[in-house]
Amino acid sequence: MGTDTVRTPQDDGAADLKREQRGWYFYDWACSVYSTSVLTVFLGPYLTSVAESAADADGYVHPLGIPVRAGSFFAYSVSLSVIVAVLVMPLVGAAADRTGRKKPLLAIAAYTGATATAAMFFLDGDRYLLGGALLVVANAAQSVAMMLYNSYLPQIAPPEQRDAVSSRGWAFGYAAGSLVLVVNLVLYTGHESFGISESTAVRICLASAGLWWGAFALIPLRRLRDRRSAAREAALPGFRQLAATVRDMRRHPLTLAFLLAYLVYNDGIQTVISQASVYGSKELGLGQSTLIGAILLVQVLAVAGALTMGRLARTYGAKRTILGSLVAWTLTLAAGYFLPAGAPVWFFVLAAGIGLVLGGSQALSRSLFSHLVPPGKEAEYFSAYEMSDRGMSWLGPLLFGLTYQLTGSYRDAIISLVGFFVIGFVLLARVPVGRAIREAGNPVPDKI
Repeated sequence: MGTDTVRTPQDDGAADLKREQRGWYFYDWACSVYSTSVLTVFLGPYLTSVAESAADADGYVHPLGIPVRAGSFFAYSVSLSVIVAVLVMPLVGAAADRTGRKKPLLAIAAYTGATATAAMFFLDGDRYLLGGALLVVANAAQSVAMMLYNSYLPQIAPPEQRDAVSSRGWAFGYAAGSLVLVVNLVLYTGHESFGISESTAVRICLASAGLWWGAFALIPLRRLRDRRSAAREAALPGFRQLAATVRDMRRHPLTLAFLLAYLVYNDGIQTVISQASVYGSKELGLGQSTLIGAILLVQVLAVAGALTMGRLARTYGAKRTILGSLVAWTLTLAAGYFLPAGAPVWFFVLAAGIGLVLGGSQALSRSLFSHLVPPGKEAEYFSAYEMSDRGMSWLGPLLFGLTYQLTGSYRDAIISLVGFFVIGFVLLARVPVGRAIREAGNPVPDKI
């Protein structure tokens, strides 16, 4: 005679949390295609070519009457998007915490970005101003949405699960980026066989990222839930809110110490990502197909790397695993310095090394920071984290550029980035994360 299984409220609560976690993963699946296909691969070269077609005889375009070299227009547009995001994120983050209504704000940010990305289909001819405006809107919206998305992590995962949950989110994102990039590359490289021009193929690739983003964002928006906040204070405007957030963070100096360490080593990570293709093409003499293949390899291996480092964190703790990844980054850059020119196989080996540590170091940094956030201030603190991630990564490219300018060697430029990982290692090693978590008012996991 069988017995009925009796479900308890705790069982129902755990099932609801699992459902919410699975929905949360899908936002990374939705939006990472924008980062991979749009920002990393297609938009920069294409928007530059559109600006060049609109340029005068001296190679300048004139947005708002300001003379700008056509080749610099994309970089300036990205910089403007960062400024917009820095102004908006603290305001939105504080409003999300104080009202408890993160999901409507996430929906607005996500669909603003997705719509702007889909509208890039109309970026043709000499419409460089349209392209710049859409890039600013999409990139700023992506930053705001990621801040809100990250701030859910402390609410949907108990302390002992956060490393694994964060790592799975990153893995979902890299998997989606890889899948769509493969499809895009098939369309782009075989555009003639599909009966379309190269320009049309690029515009389809850009727009498809927006459609993908919007379609899959429905899943997290259905499954994530708002948690009402007791505090109902009005959010402060712009920089006043940012100043208020910084003042509050000063009451948690160990949280700030971690954020400083993250700012330093993440600057190195972002610079390697952005400059690796320059190093491959200019110093190693590799072709565009090799570079795109390497980007795809990084995306694929970052899935495995994120999941593997998530498992390592369960055994050794997130802090030790991140420190180990910084050692691996240092060794990878040192190996990159000695790569022979004209040898794509060794460049793929370098890309494999980057891919294996890329996703894990980012995922575990996010989960470790989530323990250091005072309860009720998740979105506000993650706005500062997101600004460190996206808005403050300027020193690495500056050092890379200055080193090349002074030495004329991209090898010297790439090895100069080792300092970010060494200094970041030292700063992170000095943070007593257990005490930092207690002082933030959170329970300390067994392994941290």
